Amino acid sequence: MLFIVCTTSVSCVNTKKFVYFNNVQDTTLKNPDVTIEPVIQKNDLLNITVTSLNPEASLVFNLPSQAMPVSSLSFAMSGGMPASSNGPQPMGYLVNSEGAIKFPVLGVVKAAGFTKKQLEQAITDSLTNKKLLVDPIVNVRFLNFRVTILGEVARPTTINVGNDKISILEALGLAGDLTIYGKRENVLLIREEGAVKKIHRINLNSEKVLTSPYYYLKTNDIVYVEPNNARIASTSRTQQLLPIILSGLSFIAVIVSYSIKN
Repeated sequence: MLFIVCTTSVSCVNTKKFVYFNNVQDTTLKNPDVTIEPVIQKNDLLNITVTSLNPEASLVFNLPSQAMPVSSLSFAMSGGMPASSNGPQPMGYLVNSEGAIKFPVLGVVKAAGFTKKQLEQAITDSLTNKKLLVDPIVNVRFLNFRVTILGEVARPTTINVGNDKISILEALGLAGDLTIYGKRENVLLIREEGAVKKIHRINLNSEKVLTSPYYYLKTNDIVYVEPNNARIASTSRTQQLLPIILSGLSFIAVIVSYSIKN
């Protein structure tokens, strides 16, 4: 009887729901018309390096590259793999509640609202105008660009992104992909922008996701994969049957124990 029920359940499943981009044909799609480069926000952690023709003069503008060991909850800067609890933690400039950083010699520098390139140019101009360095080269990158993947995926995780760019497909891949119980047609994206949170539904079965402005994730995005009805039903059945099975096993154990004694 159980075999018949399982067979019937499997045969009723629409396999198209488990396939990405069902109707995609050979074609060329235009990339989403969005600004991929993220904007610096309050509480971001930035790594800023300065080089010039005079290495000694540049040294004062560069923080040490490592600090004390971090906790086991931290993650490596690429690949989404957890960092060792004894590993080094990159140091950086924290964007404060006023949207600024405290930079050596220059003092308070506005950062929030700028892209990396804009902040690089602002620092370069300040160093040049104040004649602190000749032809300085400034490089800015995020130390806290991360996205979180939750729900029906193989490995729910928080991924730190080293190159400041990741698509939703790459993020799901790093999380081990969706399980067969994940709703591919209704993936939830939560995005925080300033003081508001935006919620958007993404259909991974549609080719439209490839040209969607939400195809590329932004820092602090949360992706939640909802369970389908089969998962919910399976969980409910397990919760109902588990006490019965345990009671049955306990009864059998009592009978076996009684038989051995006699």
